[in-house]
Amino acid sequence: MQAYFVGGGIGSIAGAAFMVRDAKVPGSHITIFESTPLLGGSLDAALRPESGYSLRGGRMLTTDHYECLWDLLKTIPSLDHPGESIYSETVRFNQAHPAHSRARLVDHNRFKQDVSSMGFTNADRIELLKLVETSEDVLGTSRITDWLSPPFFQTNFWWMWQTTFAFQPWHSAVELKRYLHRFMNEFPRIASLAGVKRTVYNQNDSIVQPLVAWLREQGVRFEHGTTVTDLDLHDAAGKVHVQGMTLHNAQGVRQLAVEADDLVFFQNASMTDASSTGSMDAPAPQLTKADSHGWALWEKIARGRPEFGNPAAFNSSVSESYWASFTVTCTQPAFFDRMETFSGNTAGTGGLVTFKDSRWQMSIVLYHQPHFRNQPADQQVFWGYALQPDRIGDFVAKPLSECSGAEILQELRGHLNFDPEVLTGANCVPCRMPYITSMFMPRAKSDRPLPVPLCSHNLAFVSQFVEIPDDVVFTVEYSVRAAQMAVYQLLNVQRAVPPVTRHDHSPKVLLDSLVKSFS
Repeated sequence: MQAYFVGGGIGSIAGAAFMVRDAKVPGSHITIFESTPLLGGSLDAALRPESGYSLRGGRMLTTDHYECLWDLLKTIPSLDHPGESIYSETVRFNQAHPAHSRARLVDHNRFKQDVSSMGFTNADRIELLKLVETSEDVLGTSRITDWLSPPFFQTNFWWMWQTTFAFQPWHSAVELKRYLHRFMNEFPRIASLAGVKRTVYNQNDSIVQPLVAWLREQGVRFEHGTTVTDLDLHDAAGKVHVQGMTLHNAQGVRQLAVEADDLVFFQNASMTDASSTGSMDAPAPQLTKADSHGWALWEKIARGRPEFGNPAAFNSSVSESYWASFTVTCTQPAFFDRMETFSGNTAGTGGLVTFKDSRWQMSIVLYHQPHFRNQPADQQVFWGYALQPDRIGDFVAKPLSECSGAEILQELRGHLNFDPEVLTGANCVPCRMPYITSMFMPRAKSDRPLPVPLCSHNLAFVSQFVEIPDDVVFTVEYSVRAAQMAVYQLLNVQRAVPPVTRHDHSPKVLLDSLVKSFS
């Protein structure tokens, strides 16, 4: 038996690891095809020799959730401490650097907002409760704005919840409901972000690289520069069989036969598809799926097969799924020193600082340093993003989508009222991501395939665009859980997938959340 993973994101990497660890498949029988030089998909991070560091983003982690991720990382050794697991290393790091934000929201006067109150009216509470208690079948393809009135979107709660998880008012009501249930224990501490956990370095260095190193030791094969452009599907006896794959690389096109006992795991689409980066002097190019072809294979195999989902539900409105991020490399400590004094948090303990009145809806986060393995001691890296990058800025008379890195830093300094000297020598890399919240778009349940569709014989879907009841997209956990479910089902692994922890069933969590809603 051979196993083929189409795409080198965290779902594929985790799937290969579960296959080796739990299904006892020899690593030499597993191949991962990836079109780019890097592995990890959206968990990317890289040094750009000409302009410092760049990362599209970093997903929020907690140790109260993410059951499948930690189940895996408890058995994968750290690169820096080989006798210690990634999980243990991460827990120890967060015990030494606990998160407790003291500057979660900042207004246009540069005043830190009092966020002890959620800011709800009784009408807000009633509407939110109704949304939380309404079934997904009734919510259907409705948007958040179909259930919550305009005043709700001016509450402290919404500003904090929205920027922590990247929701927009026009996103799916089902996805917000799932988040409110899944992270109900985070509701009482959303102001301090005390539940958020960080990895020692960025998630590529701390999670992806150790996983890949372990997989290579097991003999797993990685084919970079290879794109799978077609799957040869055969329908027989009510089942769909993958019988072959079409591969493109620098040497040309080749056909790969998929035997009857072989398995194929397909990473259907990516939230960072068609992303692009700019520079200090130029904005990020405005790309779409026509430039990347990242949705093409899913669109092709789903045509006429409703069990394989509906990509159009997610990729048809860039204006509703797009936002932009930026990574700043500082070569002198002035900015970090000023921010630590202003916020009251040392780097790595504060989480997001959101400029509440920013037209761009800009937030930044100062990581614990170094944020990259082998990062020079005289450099510091922070990250930011804007949920409304197509609006005119407050201090730069153009939208972020048209701004260079230098102009983004100008806007940031305006919100903080910092002198230009604090960012002397800094390099800002803008990043445009047209589909970054495409998973949040309103969709029907059938628009996402199951990890292993009922009609499938040897094909599984491993991505953010599959249907997993009770769990939430836009998390590392979702991709890892999909991979674990798919591997266990196709290989009949007699080990339970860790269940979703139902914090929303805890009497204490329910009481704490109720009390907080009336604060």
